[in-house]
Amino acid sequence: MTDKECIEKGKEVVRKESEAIIGLMDKIDSSFVRVVNTIYNSKGRVVISGMGKSGLIGKKIVATLTSTGTAAVFLHPAEAVHGDLGILGKNDVFLCISKSGDTHELTSIIPIVKRLGAIVITMTGNMRSRLAQRSDIVLDVSVKEEACPNNLAPTSSSTAALVMGDAIAVALLAKRNFSSIDFALYHPGGILGINLSLLIDDIMFTEERIPLVHEDTDLEKVILEITSKRFGSTCVINQQGELTGIITDGDIRRLLENKGKDNLWELRAKDIMNRNPKIICAGELATHALKILSDFSIMQIIVIDSKNHPIGIVHLHDLLDAGIHG
Repeated sequence: MTDKECIEKGKEVVRKESEAIIGLMDKIDSSFVRVVNTIYNSKGRVVISGMGKSGLIGKKIVATLTSTGTAAVFLHPAEAVHGDLGILGKNDVFLCISKSGDTHELTSIIPIVKRLGAIVITMTGNMRSRLAQRSDIVLDVSVKEEACPNNLAPTSSSTAALVMGDAIAVALLAKRNFSSIDFALYHPGGILGINLSLLIDDIMFTEERIPLVHEDTDLEKVILEITSKRFGSTCVINQQGELTGIITDGDIRRLLENKGKDNLWELRAKDIMNRNPKIICAGELATHALKILSDFSIMQIIVIDSKNHPIGIVHLHDLLDAGIHG
């Protein structure tokens, strides 16, 4: 095979599998709604089973469900008949995945699954198969052709089953109003966990570390505050302690460049401050702060409480050092 032929073969696989996915659109129907509602209303877990490639797809669907708020486990059908069916309860939903719908290891345990009281759902490419006939709900995941040149190896069909599983998981996620905060609880590790769980409160500098001046503070003391606290800026507050502005070292430089020296040192903080500082409320995710800094191309953000009092400040470098990524 030449390099050009190799590229064309790869594109052909992508095309065939893309067509298989698009073909699912017309199969998201009332049966899909029944599956979602059945799982949502279930008082037990989703027990997913499949042989070979279908089993691998089933394990991935289990992972997606469990990470988005739906309890699920994988049951190997060959092990099920040797005692592992004990994990199945009457309140569970049993989901089979089988391209042919006639997988012996699955068809042999369906009568027992039903006797245990579990609802049986099947994803199959053969709506006339034994599994389809014996299930309570059937999802059609048939494909026109496999991406395999011999139309044998599960490729398009396994992709279709995977996407159908994702569709179920996301529909359940929406039905449960599963938020990013909920998602964070199931993903505490790695970059994803940091981005979804770290609050601005966990990073911000507080109390004496906050650069702070009053509206009537003179320019010399403003510069000293900016310099000593090393944030490149200072918050400006009124007599009630409310945030009314911010002064950055850039503001000071522009002031010195554009204004004559006469009466310069008579200026007060309120005369030179930016009256629309970028803020974030305590308790918000640190990723939100990073987005604000990025959107406005600024280097620091002030954290306020419910009374508009500055209670913290965070520099862009603090967010990056904490592992926060956009």
